[in-house]
Parts: sequence; structure tokens; C-alpha cells
Amino acid sequence: MKHRLTVAAALALLAAGCSSLDNMRDGDSQIEYKSASKLPPLDIPPDLTSPKADGRYQLPDAAGGTATLSGYEKGRAQQAREGERGPRTVLPTVKGVRVERDGDQRWLVVDMPAEKVWPVVKTFWQENGLLIAQEYPEAGILETNWAENRAPIKDSWVNSKIGSIFRPLASTGTRDMYRTRLERTADGSTEVYISHRGLVEVYTSGDNTETAWQPRPPDPGLEIEFLRRLMVQLGTPAELAKREIAEAAPPKSRASLAKNLNGVETLEVYEPFDRAWRRVGLALDRVGFTVEDRDRQKGVYFVRYADPQGQKKEKDLLDKLAFWRSDKPQVKPEQYRVSVTASADNSQVQVLDHNGTAENSPTANRILALLHEQLK
Repeated sequence: MKHRLTVAAALALLAAGCSSLDNMRDGDSQIEYKSASKLPPLDIPPDLTSPKADGRYQLPDAAGGTATLSGYEKGRAQQAREGERGPRTVLPTVKGVRVERDGDQRWLVVDMPAEKVWPVVKTFWQENGLLIAQEYPEAGILETNWAENRAPIKDSWVNSKIGSIFRPLASTGTRDMYRTRLERTADGSTEVYISHRGLVEVYTSGDNTETAWQPRPPDPGLEIEFLRRLMVQLGTPAELAKREIAEAAPPKSRASLAKNLNGVETLEVYEPFDRAWRRVGLALDRVGFTVEDRDRQKGVYFVRYADPQGQKKEKDLLDKLAFWRSDKPQVKPEQYRVSVTASADNSQVQVLDHNGTAENSPTANRILALLHEQLK
């Protein structure tokens, strides 16, 4: 374990020194996950013979008519003239997929029902080296497994120094997981949101022999990169997808915490209901809440949240004598409702208990604080 961490630490330091080179590369070379589970190739069954292609005796395509030498030469001359004039359209607008932006947040709108988008998204994550760990079709949510991005190790010049024998011992000390959420729209299209969650490995002992995984902030850059890749998967040319994803409005403060007339803590979102609903859903995904269900008409997300601070208590004499028990608190998730309501041109976000009554507990205030960090 100690040798593994030594190699990982050395790689981290050297990778930091080469960050300026990494920034010059495109997103494809910066992302390569270890848990690659590529789809199997479409092999020909053993009892069939693979046809051999030979183009020496193929005639030019005559669009169903008779192919002649004069007609073929005429078509080639017309293609040459069109090539001299250049392409008629550069980066044409692709119908079917577009990017919607709200400040620094982006999502895709696909002109297909959710039932057709769902299998495409599942295949997309598998082709990018990530497994589907959990899926909730009734809620429109897909979650990948935790995986390590191996590109920083593979692309680093250290890769040639440590050799193939020690390469499996190297680690970046980070793990990533992605959640994809699908939302239906009134016109039959599907909105696709991608959110990132990350972990980082840190030392927990003074002699640097024990480690633990701790959450790290979400990376919007990874979310943007996978939105771009998904656009390409759905048929958008790579250059057009890169250009549309890159366009973004400057971020600004759009939410604040306040108390209503009853003294209950609320989160004021300075946007109409439709935008606030989308942003709250993405914030719940980023923070890592378990969204069991949602009701857009009523503006309610049904979530489960385990508050570690709410489970702490002072040890009594019996607890101290029971030395064999773990000191880790047994955190039990509780059900809450995150309510989004329209208020003039703005929106209000409140936390309700499982019965729909407004919550003003420390746990509810912590939930609002977590959402505020993502919405402000």
C-alpha cells in the first residue's frame, strides 16, 4: 500500500508540473476511464464465411440507371467544379439536438421521446468506459460506477519511465461518477442533464500509510465535455458540437437565503419557475441526493438525505464501556420534499418533511445551504 501511494504521489507531482502541456490537448485525450466495458464487436458467426470485398469490378453508382463511361466522366467533372467553389454550407445547423444554456449550466434538448433517448445514453456511457451502476427509468435517472480517469497517467511522460510492470500500481488518487437525468418537455422532446461527482484519496494517518476517500467539488468541465460527446453520439458534427458547447453566458449571482414571514428559511431563486425547476434538479444531482420521484406540476422533488451532523450524540457511560462498537454514526436517510414555487418573476425553494409540512430544522437548513452553493 505504501509503495503504491509513493508511486501515486510522484505521478501527481509530475502531472502537476506538466499541467500546461495537458491544457493544450483536447478533451478526448484527457479522459480515459479504467473500468472500460466496450461493447463487443459484431463478429461473423463461425459457421458463416466472411465475404471478401473486391472493388476492381465494381461499376460507378448510376443511381439505378445504366452506367456508361461518358456519364461517369461527366459526374467526376461536375464534382471537381463544385470542389473548386468550396462547400455550400459550413457547420450547418443540425436538427434534432440543441444546447440550452442558463448562465454557466448547460443541457441538451433532443427532439425525440425519452424512450428513444434512454438506450442511446446507456450505450454512450459504456462506449466511454463507464458502467451503469444504477438506473431508475421511472425517474429518468442513470448513474455510472465510480471510475478512475487514467488519461493523466497514460499521457504523462512518466509513463515511459515507470514501465509496464509498475504501471498498474500508479493511481491518480481520484474517482469520478456521473448522473444523467432525462426530463420530458411539453412538445414531446427530451432534456438531458449530466452532473459530475468526484472523490479524492487523502491520508488519514500521521505516517502516511492509511488513506480514505473524501468528496471533492463537482467539475463543470467534465460535465461540458461529456455533453459535447453525447451531442456527437446523437449525430451532431464534432466541430459544431464543440462550438455550441463553448458558448456560455457570464455567471452571476442568482439565488440567496432568506426567511419568509413565518420565520422559515427559504431559498430565493431569481428566475421563473421553469428555469428554477431545472436548476434545482441539477443541483440535487450534483450534491448527490437520492431523488426517488418528482412532480413537476406541483413543483416537488421527493428526496432522501442522511444528515451526518444530525446523527451525532454525546456518549454515555454504557457507550464508552462498549469499546467494540464502531465510532462511526449509523446514518439513516430520511425522506424530504424539496418544493419549488413561483413567486412573481422569481421562485422560492423550501424543504418539507415527508408529510408536506414546512421544515425549519437544522437539517432542512443544511439542505438549503447545499442547494444555495450550487444555485448562487
